[in-house]
Formats: sequence, structure tokens, C-alpha cells
Amino acid sequence: MLERVATWPEEAQEEFVRSVATIENKHLGAYRLNDAEREAVRRGLIEMREGKLASDSAVAAVFNRYRA
Repeated sequence: MLERVATWPEEAQEEFVRSVATIENKHLGAYRLNDAEREAVRRGLIEMREGKLASDSAVAAVFNRYRA
């Protein structure tokens, strides 16, 4: 298939390169957070430092309540 790509129109070749780059980044590249995700991580870290996380038993109780 890679040999055939060289015969494709330039626009199709560019689309192919973008597609392959997307696949490579998904499977091999580092994930880059967007601004909203970065802010959510910051908030979560602050809440963790402030001890605002649920205990294991509280989390288990919620899961158990909805499993029934």
C-alpha cells in the first residue's frame, strides 16, 4: 500500500500523512492535555493535597449501592 500512496494525488497523500500521524500519536506519542483537562488535573491535585478525596470504604459503598 505504501508504494501505491506515491501515485495518489497530492491532497490524498497529505490526508494519508495526517491520518498516519494521528494513529502514531494515539499509540506511541505523548498525550497532550488541552486547557480544560490541564485545569481539571490541577483542581484534582489541589483537592488531593487538601484531603478532599473519598475514602476507599466510601467509594466501595457507592459502587455497592448501584450494583444491586
